[in-house]
Amino acid sequence: MTTDFGTLILQQTPDAVVVTTTGGEVACWTNGAQAVFGYTSEEAVGRQLDALIVPPGDAAGPARQTLARDQGSYESMRQAKDGTLIYVDSSYKLIPGDGSRPDYILWSKKDVTALKVLRDAKLLEARYDGILESMPDAIIIANAAGRIVLANGQAEALFGYPRHALRGMVLENLMPARYRSAHLHYRAGFAAQPLVRPMGRGRELYGLRSDGVEFPVEISLSPVGTEEGTLVMSAIRDISERKQFELALQEKNVELAKAVAAKDRFLAGMSHELRTPLNAIIGFTGTMLMKLPGPINDEQAKQLRMVQSSARQLLSLINDLLELTRIDSGKIELDRAPLSCKPLIDEVLNSFKSQARSKGLALEFELPPEEVTVAGDRRAVQQILMNLVHNAIKFTNNGKVLVRLAKSVVGERACATISVADTGIGIGDEQRGTLFQAFSQLDGNALRQFEGTGLGLHLSRKLAALLHGEILFDSEYGKGSVFTLALPLEE
Repeated sequence: MTTDFGTLILQQTPDAVVVTTTGGEVACWTNGAQAVFGYTSEEAVGRQLDALIVPPGDAAGPARQTLARDQGSYESMRQAKDGTLIYVDSSYKLIPGDGSRPDYILWSKKDVTALKVLRDAKLLEARYDGILESMPDAIIIANAAGRIVLANGQAEALFGYPRHALRGMVLENLMPARYRSAHLHYRAGFAAQPLVRPMGRGRELYGLRSDGVEFPVEISLSPVGTEEGTLVMSAIRDISERKQFELALQEKNVELAKAVAAKDRFLAGMSHELRTPLNAIIGFTGTMLMKLPGPINDEQAKQLRMVQSSARQLLSLINDLLELTRIDSGKIELDRAPLSCKPLIDEVLNSFKSQARSKGLALEFELPPEEVTVAGDRRAVQQILMNLVHNAIKFTNNGKVLVRLAKSVVGERACATISVADTGIGIGDEQRGTLFQAFSQLDGNALRQFEGTGLGLHLSRKLAALLHGEILFDSEYGKGSVFTLALPLEE
């Protein structure tokens, strides 16, 4: 009867009472041990106590503590069956055998996690005394077992808990269940190497409010040393509003990408349809100006020339727009091959001789004695030069336009430089910043007489970049400008 009564008391004791061999094998496991650690007697008996309750990486197992004395007590951090870390106050006593039986160790283990949290909280409250409440971010300080020791009012409001309700709670309870298992491993890694982690770095995390609502958070981590060990301070921010902005921006970007793709498809599909009627208009007006269908008077010739000029300007604009679309969409393919500069420049200048002559301008070409060859695409280089020469003639009313070919060093590279210098109106300092922007034209009353779309220089700079070159310029208002195309020499 006495033995039964003693067994009843042992099984009803709330603390964990465990009997092991001196080798650490569990021989007896009470109901209190099951309540503290989560293992049933059937699961525990016959297994090593270290394997059951010692966290991974902890080298100091319970049985090893008995080597120095026959009895004693100590506090340590242990792990329950579900992975939860708890603080345990352990007492042990060696029970000698009678010769025929081996020695045993009697353990009494009490869960003191709540007391440990309270001790840590008192230390922190004495140290920080109101400082955390003045901080704008939600602040949570947790111990090595992942238990919240201290939380400021901002943290309690953020997660929807009343005052001091967070104290003692496991950190993983503040995040959705799908993140908890992974967070245990991240927390263990931080404990092994406690370094400051700034806000905005690390994994994407979500918080869980007391009402079950999830919200995205950003967290910084900092180790805090105390007499009771190293704690971890977390500063937490709700970034729901920022995430909404980012999502809205992503949606706008998707819409913009679709719009750009639709524009590209439209321009690519309309290329032929836009150019064909304009070429017909230019061709038929040319035929009529040549008086092949019959005689025309001076007024009719003047009107036909206006039609032809307008059609050519419109065709040039369409060509520039289509070219820019191809460049921006990455669909342009340049054939970079050895290209002799002199024949190409001659061809470009011949096409502008009549235009220069009609304005009374001299169109001159200055070239070096040696051959100059670049690595470039003929059509692209020709288009750049035509834009530069066209602008020079357009903005010059008196004097000349000089095209100079030379070999130079530009940015530590051996280059061919094709300069187009004019004696025109020049460019003011306030206009230089927008010179190469799309649809940008020089402002000012003196310049409003000149027609144009403002695409020429913008397109030319893009083409030059594709050729691994660049366009340089120098100008003085009222005295003229010099635009220089620099292209790498053919090796």
